[in-house]
Amino acid sequence: MKISIITATFNSGSTVRDTLESVMRQTFGDWELIVKDGGSTDNTLAVCRDIADLAEGRVRIISSPDRGIYDAMNQGIALSQGDIVGILNSDDFYADENVLKDIVDAFEMSEVDCVYGDLVFVAHDDTSKIIRTWKGSQYTQGCFQQGWHPAHPTFYAKKELFQKFGPFDISFDVSADFELMLRFLEKYSCSSKYINRVFVKMRQGGESTGSLSKIILGNKNVLRAFKKNGIPVSRLYTVKRLAPKAINMLKTKFGL
Repeated sequence: MKISIITATFNSGSTVRDTLESVMRQTFGDWELIVKDGGSTDNTLAVCRDIADLAEGRVRIISSPDRGIYDAMNQGIALSQGDIVGILNSDDFYADENVLKDIVDAFEMSEVDCVYGDLVFVAHDDTSKIIRTWKGSQYTQGCFQQGWHPAHPTFYAKKELFQKFGPFDISFDVSADFELMLRFLEKYSCSSKYINRVFVKMRQGGESTGSLSKIILGNKNVLRAFKKNGIPVSRLYTVKRLAPKAINMLKTKFGL
């Protein structure tokens, strides 16, 4: 199986080298990396081209206007040629060199549509410092309504799902990733496998976690995602969704 990795960039010169080099270190070799740049004005493209020169044709760089990060991801997915598609953000990087190997093994051995794992948030300027851990678990029907969902940077799906059920809905701003996973897993009952290990290290402060206003907007969009997909959810959903994250933060802080 071939994996297509999509990385959306925009003025990511200070972090994107870590992202791309973590792909280059993977022991699994049948991958392609599509870098969709939104017109960076810093050294992002120069860094990406340096890596691409070493990648034996497995890195493609496209720089053109887009309507934001999810539109950039959609453009990358449309160009992808792999059997499996995953997103690696330009300030994230793989936790170790065997992540892609373990993902492919899970797809092949479990014969599922989607695979996901754990995520750690790290300090922006010291990636050895763990801020908190997003610990996943195996999906069961209805658990989205209880506040559960996978960490999207660890979420890999067969390319055919995007073709059959559609790509990211860019009207959802900072929560299009949640809506897509809700649609695949909860609405269309795509099969999945959770791997109990860290896939990705994510610098603290992304599209949906960088500020209080984005967190509030994200929760509003999440409720709209349920409505769009015809999935009922209780008025207490926001509390149920935020509580596990708060618990994970406390466990990480106190080493529990």
